[in-house]
Amino acid sequence: MERRRFGPTESMVAVIGQGTWKIDEGERVRAVAALRRGLDLGMTHIDTAEMYGDAEEMVAEAIAGRRDEVFLVSKVLPENASRRGTVAACERSLARLKTDRLDCYLLHWRGRYPLEETFDAFGQLRRDGKILSWGVSNFDVPDLEEAFEIVGAGHITCNQVLYHLQERAVEHAVLPWCGKHGVAVVAYSPFGHGEFPGPRTKGGRVLQDIADAHGATPRQVALRFLLRWPFTFTIPKAGSPEHAEDNAAAGDLHLTEAELARLAEAFPRGPRPRELPTL
Repeated sequence: MERRRFGPTESMVAVIGQGTWKIDEGERVRAVAALRRGLDLGMTHIDTAEMYGDAEEMVAEAIAGRRDEVFLVSKVLPENASRRGTVAACERSLARLKTDRLDCYLLHWRGRYPLEETFDAFGQLRRDGKILSWGVSNFDVPDLEEAFEIVGAGHITCNQVLYHLQERAVEHAVLPWCGKHGVAVVAYSPFGHGEFPGPRTKGGRVLQDIADAHGATPRQVALRFLLRWPFTFTIPKAGSPEHAEDNAAAGDLHLTEAELARLAEAFPRGPRPRELPTL
């Protein structure tokens, strides 16, 4: 599994991690097995959040006895992101995850509390050793610039954003900004939200053609397309060990410039939207 430096930190993180949003709580045994299989295959970046129901408890079960292998990320909800509320939310997440620290802690999206309050709390949590780094999620360029003015360079570790073949809005400004300022970009919902291109669509045929040339699958090709920037990462969810294996195989896939160009043409990014798309 390829690894890259994660923003301004010294951590080398797997380019393909594991997401847990809407993880199937009704299939807990299978979902935990998928996470464990992902760890076996090098997908040691695990992303979760207090918003995700029982996901933090399921992650705790999956990483039991293997905590030091994992780059563990969770998120605070905007309604909890006051100075005191952020600290309390983090402590609840740590308890659910059965760990003493997070490798990175994110503000899930902007809310009513000033960023200064949230960032002050992140600073306190870091000084106390409860988080090792912090970042943001769903931040557009104006949000990033405001955050940068507050804390300066070298503090914002990552920006987690909606990014997949059929939703490339972040390429207009967010990705260039993050690249310039040393901020990692983590693509969530990398297959779309139940809208992965079918084999009979124009884009689906291109995906299949490129996949066949590499002995890969269309989903592996789709993941690799998102990683063509040297500071991007992605966190697909897997509902089974077999699905985790399919995701992990994209970590060592290499596409040619011509293949990347074909994909970009088949899935045009379109005009820049007024607001950053989110889920």
